[in-house]
Amino acid sequence: MLCFSRVCSEPDDGRDGELGYRNPTQVQMSQLILPCHTQHGEELSVGQLLKWMDITACLVWEGVSVGDSVGQIVNIRAKVNRAFNTSMEVGIVTSCEDVASGRQWRVCKAFATFVAKKTGCEKVQLKPVVPRTSEEQVEYSVAAERRRMRLGHIEAMKDLLSTISEQDVALDTDECQGAVPGSSTRAESTELVLPPHANHQGYTFGGQIMAWMEGVAAIAARRFCKAPATLRTIEMFYFRGPSQVGDRISLKAIVNNAFKNSFEVGVCAEAETYVEGWEGKRHINSAFMTFMVMEPDGQLRSFPRVQPDPGDGERRFREASARKKIRLDRKYIISCKQTERPLSVPFLPSNQVYLSYNNVYALKMLAAKRRWVLSSTRNKVRLFTLEDHEFLSFKIEMSVSVRARLAFRLLTDLRRRHEWDSHYRHCELIQKVDEEDFIYHVISPSISKGSRMQDFVLLASQREPCDTGDPYVVAFRSVSLAAVPPSEEYVRGEVLCAGFALWPESGDRTRITYYNQATPGVLPYITTDIAGLSAHFCCTFEACNAFLEQNKESCLYHILETS
Repeated sequence: MLCFSRVCSEPDDGRDGELGYRNPTQVQMSQLILPCHTQHGEELSVGQLLKWMDITACLVWEGVSVGDSVGQIVNIRAKVNRAFNTSMEVGIVTSCEDVASGRQWRVCKAFATFVAKKTGCEKVQLKPVVPRTSEEQVEYSVAAERRRMRLGHIEAMKDLLSTISEQDVALDTDECQGAVPGSSTRAESTELVLPPHANHQGYTFGGQIMAWMEGVAAIAARRFCKAPATLRTIEMFYFRGPSQVGDRISLKAIVNNAFKNSFEVGVCAEAETYVEGWEGKRHINSAFMTFMVMEPDGQLRSFPRVQPDPGDGERRFREASARKKIRLDRKYIISCKQTERPLSVPFLPSNQVYLSYNNVYALKMLAAKRRWVLSSTRNKVRLFTLEDHEFLSFKIEMSVSVRARLAFRLLTDLRRRHEWDSHYRHCELIQKVDEEDFIYHVISPSISKGSRMQDFVLLASQREPCDTGDPYVVAFRSVSLAAVPPSEEYVRGEVLCAGFALWPESGDRTRITYYNQATPGVLPYITTDIAGLSAHFCCTFEACNAFLEQNKESCLYHILETS
């Protein structure tokens, strides 16, 4: 599986990492862009780029090393971020280099999932990847959350489609008059898999199939917009099955839906094997590609609507609308800078996977930051601060004589937090999203006399370790929920990023760290401690330690009773 998107031009220094360390799984490929690699406007063909990226990623997982316009150099770096039982995530970063000016910039970033198999269908148990640098540790940790997000993508689509009716996406009379029939954009192509298209095992390179798919999609795109179109994003290549040398690959593409400045092309790849005649076609790959057209004045072209064919065409039309919404949610939640979006994102079935991912990801990124400054220490409870651009973050660290699993169980239930945290007056479970994600409504006391109390609507995402060395994680962020609208009784507060990380230590001890990226609603509670005017937060976590000590036996009994 490969997820790909273009990114804005970012500087890329090309360094190997901390203190010159180079990951042993890292492979780098550099290619000079020749005229045969380009498309319209002398830009590098996306299909060619996909082939290079796939070859580099394949070299990574096999453990073998190799080394946008004509004359520039494309540099592709790939490394294994994490190995699961029988699959692994490979991170791929592509940059471009102008040798004349010496400028380098980021072109795209992708994550590919590989499954290792022996000859036949038997999967191979993979050795674990051990992260060395802080950057590798972050990627290693977040890879598990990305895997969870990928697995939840199909369910998110199903949930969203169940709420979309035919009337919601039907074209009105005016739109029908200028609409382009989807059938008029249909494109088909047939390719024969030759030895240069395959690896040493005889299986077709995934990058070659992706390049063929991009090529037929570009034809459908040109039929729709009557001009060269630029590919902007690809919605997860998913390889359903292999193909090999001698197979015939049938490729079909059609424009599914058009939006204001973009349109989606769906592509299907099917393979046939010749034994004593061509056998039945088998579906090996699907992808959904978003195209745009840039006008000479630099503005994006607006497109007419698509008139879908009855039946499958209408289904594809609705699914394209659903994917568009999911892409917007994903960009809004994950890609934007925190200062460019409100803190409380609406919680909907269509975006719950990405909200949960971002909740855990943001906490892990905050935990990975350096330059924390020790502000105060009291009874072995330590308060650290970090001033990073416009944000003030703090963390509180302590060690407790309670097993990590028991402490995790006790801290995940926010309904009991008022027993040790005076900032929680009342907490109610509003919605159980799944077994690991919950939404709570929290009431906090007023900041000053005479003012209203604060309330928060929090998404709590709890994660047990995926592997030895991983911490237990409980992440919090604000969301908005129709069931809990703002009330005149309370001042609605917001949490940007907060949560616990619990690391098992020797014996039955656990190191607990609480992180919080302070917002205006949280700052009044902590700034007096940071300024040395009080030790309220340290006292709170001393109470947390006592709470864990008092309840560890009953928690253990409950775990044993329910297991």
